[in-house]
Amino acid sequence: MKKRIWTYITVFTLLSGIFSAPVLSYGAEAAGKDAMEEPTGKDAIEETTGEDIIEETTEKESSDLIAGEDEKAPAQKVGTEGMVPVYGKDVADGTYDIEVESSSSMFRITKAELTVSDGNMSAVITLGGKGYTKLFMGIGEEAVAADESAYAGYTEDAEGAYTYEIAVEALNQELECTGFSKRKEKWYDHQICFDASSLPKEALLIELPTESGSEGAENPEAAVNGTEAKNPEEAAETQLIEQSEIDLEDGVYRIEADLAGGSGRASIESPAIMKVADKKATAVIVWSSSNYDYMIVNGETYLPVNTEGNSTFEIPVLLFEEEMPVTADTVAMGTPHEVAYTLTFHRDSIEAEKSVSAAVVTGVVIAVVLIAAAILVVLRKRKKNREKIQRKK
Repeated sequence: MKKRIWTYITVFTLLSGIFSAPVLSYGAEAAGKDAMEEPTGKDAIEETTGEDIIEETTEKESSDLIAGEDEKAPAQKVGTEGMVPVYGKDVADGTYDIEVESSSSMFRITKAELTVSDGNMSAVITLGGKGYTKLFMGIGEEAVAADESAYAGYTEDAEGAYTYEIAVEALNQELECTGFSKRKEKWYDHQICFDASSLPKEALLIELPTESGSEGAENPEAAVNGTEAKNPEEAAETQLIEQSEIDLEDGVYRIEADLAGGSGRASIESPAIMKVADKKATAVIVWSSSNYDYMIVNGETYLPVNTEGNSTFEIPVLLFEEEMPVTADTVAMGTPHEVAYTLTFHRDSIEAEKSVSAAVVTGVVIAVVLIAAAILVVLRKRKKNREKIQRKK
């Protein structure tokens, strides 16, 4: 009987222990202790609700999707110090091959084709490997939280290489581009930079400072093609030129002018209007852009003479048949940049502007005469008609 009683007690104890225990418990068993003693310290029972479990699992899965720093290939700097971003509005519409730098040798871009339309830019890039199933323009944390529609999936080209179409915010700017690893199933961060200088000459609508000009210059952003544009005080000391006289009557003329320097993308209207007074000449320079806000000639600063249209300046003609150094400041890239140029005025091309005006005047006179003659014929016909009516009466 006693055995049965102890058996019932044992079964009851086990059942009550099972049904009263928490859902999850952590910690070592209290070996060698009384089963009825309440555990403390490390042996304390910790309760965790189902909601907490889901939250912890979600956070872990999200963090597992992003590669740690120790898993990345050594990062390399992309672009150059002081590089100026180039946006869609600064590039002519079209499709161009372009070079792209990458911060990782594991994310090598072998080919890129840039498309520009109405100020928007996108690119189809080809990777050197097949390790990434999708790309995201941003960092890994943003990629995990983003919608699937924000990812750029791969397509295979004719050679079987993986290509991806991505949005391009700007050229000459470090862009975050994270890739989802097929093998690791994690996002890996990279930085890429589209090189605007690798575009065809006619594609860029603005002047670009060059990398070589920025090295060692006090103002790197003001250096173009290896020549640092000088401020007015420096220009006055180093570029002072005695203005040549020209043996022409006071008046307005036309003269052929050549522009050189900068990146070679800017131009001016030629022939240019030239005004002569007291044997000294000034030229009206009309640029191919509206982004020039001043010019420096012979140490003097000249402001635009117009408020609308392409930037127009009236500057002295110091030399003929020789390169005349000038500096023009452009705001096309957001930050002002002084760019060094030369102008060459060709004396043999000079034509009097009055000859053009005379032709216009002659044309106007002829037109007036013809109109007057037509009016006279009409009046004569009306007079004859009136005379006929009077005779019939």
